[in-house]
Amino acid sequence: MNPQMNNNQLISNYYVQHRDEIVHFIAVRNLHDDDAQDMVQDIFLRLLGSRHLITPQTLPCLVYTMARNSVSDYYRRRRVYEEYEHFIKRSASDSKYSHTDIESVISARQLVERMERSLVRLPESCGSIYRLHIYDGLKVGDIAKQLELPYKQVENRLGQARRHIRQQFKACV
Repeated sequence: MNPQMNNNQLISNYYVQHRDEIVHFIAVRNLHDDDAQDMVQDIFLRLLGSRHLITPQTLPCLVYTMARNSVSDYYRRRRVYEEYEHFIKRSASDSKYSHTDIESVISARQLVERMERSLVRLPESCGSIYRLHIYDGLKVGDIAKQLELPYKQVENRLGQARRHIRQQFKACV
């Protein structure tokens, strides 16, 4: 029997038997049920795509470790958004254009929307690399492996995307 096929069957069976338990494990950590379900699905999709041999003994530990890491990543990204919001609020209050009304504060969501509008103007190859780096937190080497591109090519495209985004943000200010 093919070891990969055996892995997929093992992972599928574990998913069916323990899905709700893992969703609860994630949701208890102050996440919405929808977010927890999405994380669980992502975890099992990554496991199914893995080429490593997984045994019935290692699978539970692997799943819970991945779940814990997913929750940590979620809060790490959320903290970055909140830091940007605080930075912008502080900058707005220090500037000569300070406004006290709530509408004058640019939220992290607005920054993301502005960034997405800027990314649309990039070639798809640069935009997809930038999204993987920023939103998924992947490093250049990981992106190169995932997209099956040379490391230097990914590095150059990421640099192009960063320059473009900076120019777009400077133009808006």
